[in-house]
Amino acid sequence: MEQFAIAFLVGGAICVIGQLLMDVAKLTPAHTMVTLVVSGAVLGGFGLYEPLIEFAGAGASVPISSFGNSLVQGALAEADRNGIIGVLTGIFEVTSAGISAAIIFGFIAALLFKPKG
Repeated sequence: MEQFAIAFLVGGAICVIGQLLMDVAKLTPAHTMVTLVVSGAVLGGFGLYEPLIEFAGAGASVPISSFGNSLVQGALAEADRNGIIGVLTGIFEVTSAGISAAIIFGFIAALLFKPKG
């Protein structure tokens, strides 16, 4: 039960940060999303995001900031194996399932509903 509370609090704190960026800093949702992804990538690059995931579980691995961490971890792992070209291939190898799902489900939603624009 304690792990659920920690995940809820950490995930909620990440969401509060995103909401404050939109309400106080007047960032658009796109700018907020990019800020959270980049902050997750920076924290992952410095080795600080993995301990957060170990502490908070899904509270840290589900928000969009975890996507930035995944990009960096994939790039670093492949760079160790394949050098500089591994940086590019590692990014896509680790995140390709999530990107593919977003494209496919977005397409299906556009078929089922009337998109604006």
